Amino acid sequence: MSSLAKPRYTQEEYLALERRADHRSEFLGGEIFAMAGVSFTHNVIVANVVGELRNRFQGGPCQPVANDQRVRVQATGLNTYPDVAVVCGEPHFMDEDRDTLLNPTVLVEVLSRSTEAYDRGEKFAHYRWLESVSDYLLISQDKVRVEHYVRQPDGQWLLSESSGLQERVHLASVDCDLLLSDVYDKVEFPPDTEPPVGARI
Repeated sequence: MSSLAKPRYTQEEYLALERRADHRSEFLGGEIFAMAGVSFTHNVIVANVVGELRNRFQGGPCQPVANDQRVRVQATGLNTYPDVAVVCGEPHFMDEDRDTLLNPTVLVEVLSRSTEAYDRGEKFAHYRWLESVSDYLLISQDKVRVEHYVRQPDGQWLLSESSGLQERVHLASVDCDLLLSDVYDKVEFPPDTEPPVGARI
């Protein structure tokens, strides 16, 4: 007996369902994918990043939005929810509902065991199609580590890593520094996690 075919949806059908749903789902290639729940630590880090960015952007053209902001990659059709997105200048939206952002400048994902491979691989591959994106941050939640990808003038991406609470990530595109001590404020790491050399506890 053949298995039942998965239902296929248009972008419009997905948005109609998503706008009524009580949980978030990604959309790609006609398929809808439910998103997994996140940990308390994940939420603390997201709140820290949004709070610090908001403080640093006061009076400027950029603003951070948290993980309920849907982003669409027009070139590939992916609809997803980054943990944090920064938009500078006028935000561009898919339609008059103004709930599907098209032009983020900075994207941030907090890594978890269930999503790390996706965030590093396929999801980043989609994000690279967004011409507006200049920076991509991957933040570990079980250790002090932030990976920072910066788009270069030739279209390549340069990776740098920070792993001490005294270090900072410089986001030149939005004229902002993020201190890792602020990113990890009030985060409790697993007891078997060794603090990095030079870290302040």
